[in-house]
Amino acid sequence: MFTPVIMAGGSGSRLWPLSRQNLPKQFLDLDGTGTSLLQQTLGRLSGLEHAEPVVVTNEKYRFLVAEQLRLSETSSLATVLEPCSRNTAPAIALAAFTLLQHGDDTVMLVLASDHHFTRPKELHEAISEALPLAEQGRLVTFGITPTRAETGYGYIKTGTPLGGNGFQIDAFAEKPNAATAAAYVAGGEHLWNSGMFMFRASTYLHELEQHAPEIFAHCKAAMNAGSHDMDFIRPDKTLFSQCSDNSIDYAIMEQTLNACVMAMDAGWSDIGSWQSLWESSAQDSDGNATYGDTCLHNTHNSLVHAHHRHVATIGLDDHVVVETKDAVLVAHKSETQKVKEIVEYLKANNRPEYSGHSHTVRPWGDFDTIDAGHRYQVKRITVQPGQKLSLQMHYHRAEHWIVVSGTAHVVCGDREMILTENQSTYIPVGEKHRLSNPGKVPLEVIEVQSGNYLGEDDIVRFTDVYGRCGADD
Repeated sequence: MFTPVIMAGGSGSRLWPLSRQNLPKQFLDLDGTGTSLLQQTLGRLSGLEHAEPVVVTNEKYRFLVAEQLRLSETSSLATVLEPCSRNTAPAIALAAFTLLQHGDDTVMLVLASDHHFTRPKELHEAISEALPLAEQGRLVTFGITPTRAETGYGYIKTGTPLGGNGFQIDAFAEKPNAATAAAYVAGGEHLWNSGMFMFRASTYLHELEQHAPEIFAHCKAAMNAGSHDMDFIRPDKTLFSQCSDNSIDYAIMEQTLNACVMAMDAGWSDIGSWQSLWESSAQDSDGNATYGDTCLHNTHNSLVHAHHRHVATIGLDDHVVVETKDAVLVAHKSETQKVKEIVEYLKANNRPEYSGHSHTVRPWGDFDTIDAGHRYQVKRITVQPGQKLSLQMHYHRAEHWIVVSGTAHVVCGDREMILTENQSTYIPVGEKHRLSNPGKVPLEVIEVQSGNYLGEDDIVRFTDVYGRCGADD
């Protein structure tokens, strides 16, 4: 028996324009299956005997995680919210302290939420083989049998065999150049570093205290001073932010004498670029992988993702085309690692395409920005049955709500009203108001905003059933 620990706090900027700061790749359906990478990670554990998972994520993704767990019909032992990003060593420590606080010194299986496997049976076999080693007090990492001379991954050199597919670790190697990577693959002693781990909670914390005592102390203090909010565990922000930014590899695995590696060949990919998504996707006879409404003519070995409109290509070879509602990426596959440079440009220039999509998920439902211009903005709002927005007001904008379908309960100042299809109401600037859905079907509303400032941060919340305080929560 083990406890899955799912790391779901990354930003995944190399898959822009689909993956963005407010909706990273682990929450996206990238392969057209109708399930996100996080949902697939949870589902991949089916058939293994394990306890309820612990999810570690960023504060701003908490409701996305909660919705993904609901869609997966998965209950979690806890969802731990990192107040800020401090890399994997502190994040895993938060999960280990959480388990010990629950009185369970269980074996932790640490998984990234955004990896892909084409052969889950082999993954299950590797996990089952690693479990006894972890129960004996070892820190197990999982190495992938390389299929090519990849320069984008770190490598692990195997040492003395431990039986089966387990090995002592002889050395860790950074991402190599092409010649070195080719030598690694030809030598047969190196594995790709997958970033998956297995160890007891107490074993990990003991090693952390030995090799990175500052991280151990700050994480322990942050958890002791933390709080519980709804289904979330919140470590203390001030204490946790004092942790150094350090990965588990640097902090522990390269320092300890107690580590080993389990080799596996399970069709693994970290989906770290559009190139790697193409490699892991089903391809037609021309080597093309497609998503959505597409038409490809004289196109070969390309990835075409269409999300909001028909996309046609002519005469492309080895290209990536990704279409979203507000941005389009066209790149040669060999250049897709440079997408991060585009993201950095967008961020530096305060472009909205950096942070989020026109479609935005909220704990009560979602909204889609339909149109925007000088002093106006139009949104389509969906409020799920029984849900409600916060009681709020705006300093700079007025709003006009038109009910398209469903039933709306509206609070506007001292007035309360019920609106149904084709009815509308006006919310003046500075007026307290709230929209909720008392019905049994989704409520669809068109919201027309007007004013001299229409940013999402022009929200003052008075009460909120989801415990939010920030406008972009």
